[in-house]
Amino acid sequence: MRSLLWPKDQSQHPKELAEYFAGESIDIVETFVVEIADRELAGFIELNIRNFAEGSRSSRVPYIEGWFVKPGYRGQGYGKALMQQAESWAAKQGFKEIASDTETHNQTSITLHKKLGFIETERIVCFLKPLK
Repeated sequence: MRSLLWPKDQSQHPKELAEYFAGESIDIVETFVVEIADRELAGFIELNIRNFAEGSRSSRVPYIEGWFVKPGYRGQGYGKALMQQAESWAAKQGFKEIASDTETHNQTSITLHKKLGFIETERIVCFLKPLK
């Protein structure tokens, strides 16, 4: 399912998942999935702990790095359930807030985040310049 959410990064998925299951991941701290009958996965959510999140004053913030529900399962509450599980996990770890992001053109995600209680903190344009 990660390749459906991040199709450009497919070569990294096996390594990142192996590190996660070995307890060696620096990119994924916690993952939750929605499993349907016959072990089919309908969606997932991945969290990391970041040192900074836009709009937060905390120095460590649980961050939704990936949140995805397969198209055939959308609109059935699975995305909301995944987010609630992530929030519950973060609260049990002692955190007071949780952060996320999405691309500025992804209106579906923006609407869903707001519906689930997220507050938009800012919009940014990111840049990268290769060094010689």
